[in-house]
Amino acid sequence: MTGVEILVIVAIVMQSIAAFIALYLVNRTKYRALWIFCLVALITLTVERSAQLLAFDGMKISSLAFAWMGIIVSLSFSLAVVCARFLVRHVDKVTFERRLLENRFMTAVLRTEERSRASFSRELHDGLGPLLSSAKMSLSALSKTNLNDRDRRTLQNTTAVIDEAIRSLREISNNLSPHVLNNFGLARGIKNFVDRLSTIHTERIEFVTTLRDERFDANIEVIIYRVVCELINNSLKHAKCTHIRVVLRLEDDCLKLEYYDDGCGFVPRDMQDRCMGLSNISSRISSLSGSFRLVSSPGSGVQAFAVVSIDSALSTPNEFTT
Repeated sequence: MTGVEILVIVAIVMQSIAAFIALYLVNRTKYRALWIFCLVALITLTVERSAQLLAFDGMKISSLAFAWMGIIVSLSFSLAVVCARFLVRHVDKVTFERRLLENRFMTAVLRTEERSRASFSRELHDGLGPLLSSAKMSLSALSKTNLNDRDRRTLQNTTAVIDEAIRSLREISNNLSPHVLNNFGLARGIKNFVDRLSTIHTERIEFVTTLRDERFDANIEVIIYRVVCELINNSLKHAKCTHIRVVLRLEDDCLKLEYYDDGCGFVPRDMQDRCMGLSNISSRISSLSGSFRLVSSPGSGVQAFAVVSIDSALSTPNEFTT
């Protein structure tokens, strides 16, 4: 047996195995025609190689037969390629629908979360707020009475505690549902958040934006605001930074967010699974069909970039939190 005959036998075995696999896939996938055409082509190739092997033993086989087998193989593979094109389109469609469903699910979760935040914020503001104010008024009335020094100091301390409770209540209520964001837009909401943090932290927080009073879809405004808050809070808690810079601009119908800090940095791959905040940021941006990229390494701080597409026409959004 010559080397050529051995190679032909190996080809026959390989084509037979491929034919069995194609036969197995006929009933396993939606596009059966693809595998049927592949099966026909492989069987024809196997027959052709078998005929070629017989020709080595002296059997005469018509050249026309080989030509017809070549035509059958070419036609079958051509039809299989056409069917594969439809299969690729089907896979792309399924992938798109799955991503769309995931985005809708994430949007529904975020809407529910924001409604819960707003409801809890209203309960705090409308429930505890008046009670604390009434207590402060009662203490103010009591301060006009004749009290000894000890009782007066106790009254002053109690009034100071109530004032602190009222300030904390307002801060918690605003963090849960930022009224400035709902009433005045994204730029004012972020600026108000940055200004409040600057009064209680020594780190320098810089906010630069090209936005003024533009209003966007409520989903976009709330999600971008939450992303900025999450990034800043992470830097203040963990980064040991001295400077934070937030840049927000509108460019080519896209909101582009750039974030920098000069902290200790980290390895993003190591933190992605352990830090829920980073995962939440990525999920929130993905729910808007946007892109999010985080760049960091130990000792080099953090850089984060997010891009979210918006409609060409700016609009006044419906309340996200109602």
